[in-house]
Amino acid sequence: MSLKIISNYSPNFNSKKRKKNEIKFLIFHYTGMKKESEAIKKLTNFESDVSCHYFIKKGGETLVTVPDLYISWHAGKSQWKNFKSLNKYSIGIEVSNPGHNFNYKKFSKNQVQSIKKLSKFLIKKYKIKSKNILGHSDIAPERKKDPGEKFPWKELAKQNIGLWHSISAQTLRKNRKIKLDKVSDKMFFNNLSKIGYITKNNRDISNRKFKDYIVKAFQRRFRQELINGKIDRECLIISENLANKFK
Repeated sequence: MSLKIISNYSPNFNSKKRKKNEIKFLIFHYTGMKKESEAIKKLTNFESDVSCHYFIKKGGETLVTVPDLYISWHAGKSQWKNFKSLNKYSIGIEVSNPGHNFNYKKFSKNQVQSIKKLSKFLIKKYKIKSKNILGHSDIAPERKKDPGEKFPWKELAKQNIGLWHSISAQTLRKNRKIKLDKVSDKMFFNNLSKIGYITKNNRDISNRKFKDYIVKAFQRRFRQELINGKIDRECLIISENLANKFK
């Protein structure tokens, strides 16, 4: 199947064009609204001050709402490694889904197929690295949960769309809910820093609430079966495995 994209433009973007080589990230979102039509209306409404580059509907149809070389307003206050305000460096992809506040649903097969096609197209066009394919909760963990634990990160990684760990299910199960000592706890957060969640200058890392947000963001991405904000040995070994991949 070829990639078919329908135009439905939003007025919400920076008027100055960016250079092709400034695009370094793909950021996935869910809409988080009850009705798909209302989500499209919001993203294309001048008064909303939000937008995205692409919108994937429930049936898999793909809309372009802001052309790639213009900065859309999808990421908000955000950070990954040494990059801040990721709107400048990214393409934002919204996927229709009511989200955690409105009966969060599994993404449809047609949506997943469209995500794969669109991602491969953009990865090739802009030479985007697998480690730079992220979710909104990765770059704004204290504010966002999307695209959430039902997003098919593992399936996408098999086709080089984003990264996933290489640990067996049996090993993961053996290490789940085994508590960490203080040294191992520190190692986990050091690994998160290597992955991109935390920077050396991040003052909030001593804050218990902020830590909880980051742990849950990590779990929604890489330990999707259990999102509890608690660090265990399973989380540690996943983080160790990924720290090398995200270098």
